Amino acid sequence: MNPTVPNHPGCGHVTFLGAGPGDPGLLTLRAVEALATADVLIADPQVLDVVRGHVRPGVAADAQGAPRQADADGSSATAAVPILRDTANLVMTAARGGKRVVRAVAGDPGLDGYAAEEMLACAAEGILFEVVPGVAAAVGVPAYAGVPLRDAHSADVRFVDALAADERCWSEVGSSDATAVVSATLETVAAAAGELVAAGRKPDTPLTVTVGGTTTRQRTWTATLGTIAQVLKAAKVLPSPQGAQPVIAVVGEQSAAGRRDQLSWFESKPLFGWKVLVPRTKEQAASLSDQLRSYGAVPSEVPTIAVEPPRTPQQMERAVKGLVTGRYEWIAFTSVNAVKAVREKFEEYGLDARAFAGIKVAAVGEQTAKSLIDFGVKPDLVPSGEQSAAGLLEDWPPYDPVFDPIDRVFLPRADIATETLVAGLIELGWEVDDVTAYRTVRASPPPAETREAIKGGGFDAVLFTSSSTVRNLVGIAGKPHNVTVIACIGPATAKTAEEHGLRVDVLSPEPSVLKLAEALADFGAARRQAAIEAGEPVTRPSERRPGSRRRARS
Repeated sequence: MNPTVPNHPGCGHVTFLGAGPGDPGLLTLRAVEALATADVLIADPQVLDVVRGHVRPGVAADAQGAPRQADADGSSATAAVPILRDTANLVMTAARGGKRVVRAVAGDPGLDGYAAEEMLACAAEGILFEVVPGVAAAVGVPAYAGVPLRDAHSADVRFVDALAADERCWSEVGSSDATAVVSATLETVAAAAGELVAAGRKPDTPLTVTVGGTTTRQRTWTATLGTIAQVLKAAKVLPSPQGAQPVIAVVGEQSAAGRRDQLSWFESKPLFGWKVLVPRTKEQAASLSDQLRSYGAVPSEVPTIAVEPPRTPQQMERAVKGLVTGRYEWIAFTSVNAVKAVREKFEEYGLDARAFAGIKVAAVGEQTAKSLIDFGVKPDLVPSGEQSAAGLLEDWPPYDPVFDPIDRVFLPRADIATETLVAGLIELGWEVDDVTAYRTVRASPPPAETREAIKGGGFDAVLFTSSSTVRNLVGIAGKPHNVTVIACIGPATAKTAEEHGLRVDVLSPEPSVLKLAEALADFGAARRQAAIEAGEPVTRPSERRPGSRRRARS
């Protein structure tokens, strides 16, 4: 427990917390700890999604009245004054009521925004507070853009807020050779460059401008002080209704194009900015989506099946009771849904993981094994090779009446499961209770916006993890557009995709969702490299004209 935070009733406390410039992974451990104990969360709108996943269920979360709300819609700076007062009042009202308040600001509380004024308001009221620093936008964004602010030859760094800078500030920065980090907007950055040139900086001084920094919306332009206006115009980002978007510009030799080409680690990820459709539930797709994010993609989970209880639950009830009474030597789980079905039945009977004592547990695949471990059960058998029923059978021991006192296996499965595992276990000498633990039905159609994106080419890629995901996605949402990269987990899934008129671009070398994501990343990397070698801009599949993509299979 942090000693500065009071824990007695009636005494509130405020934590001013830096949420970083946008990447949720930049939250500090201390920030996550503070969010976990918050009673009230008041956040800048642009970081609400970054922080609210770390608060307890039911905690009040408010983004209204955050200081930067006026900036986001293009209002003047003076409009932020009453908004600031409203935010301070929200913070102090909650603290006076004895609440632990977390005030989350974008970037760092000491360098970004108006947190200092809110701290002064708390101090004047005698409200205890603490500060949890965050990654400032002026520091984090250049790092993600591949622009280090210092090296052995440049020690001086100046930070400038273009909105608040006066003539003296521009003069001091313009007359120096320091690396200048300028906070501005898309539509004002050229004017800021002009101020620096007028103050003495050479027009050919290198400059980078980054919008959406540290997120998968990030985009960086390399130019000079004298050419930035033309570069933004040529890139067709100006004039634009999005001209009020905040940017971080770095001025100086650190921004030289040759250096950035070598150091741009974030925007050069193989699937950077790709919208990837994952036809699975969030629970099923968790590790797959995490892996896609590590490649720079933006995964979007769309369930294609829904899970429902069996129509006649008596068989499942008898089998679960048989677990407790010693009817089985083994229980084999073939999916996360099977684990969930058994776990729910356990909870219904007041049982927990201890009921598995003395029973050997098998799991098909890493995700199924993980869900068992989360339940408190460590599997005795997981396929050492192929993560499938066939792979499990490769490692499953034959029944031995000397070492196996019981010859029966409990197999809780879906109503549409194949007979491969049952037949294989019987061949090994085991008796199998093949029990319908749950039914799979086609999911409801996704929202109209998602359906339009699927059919209209709004997604860059779609990952198909089984033939049923192909059939169900096409059935509930329509056929993906022909610019969308189609990735399939194996030959059977690819055949089903082709039968539905889809052109398969990526085939996983192994029947594993993680290998499938890796294969898609390899495809993206090869596509990116081909564009660079051809001297073409690197684009996402959804940005290309229909029919212009090449057919390829990885």
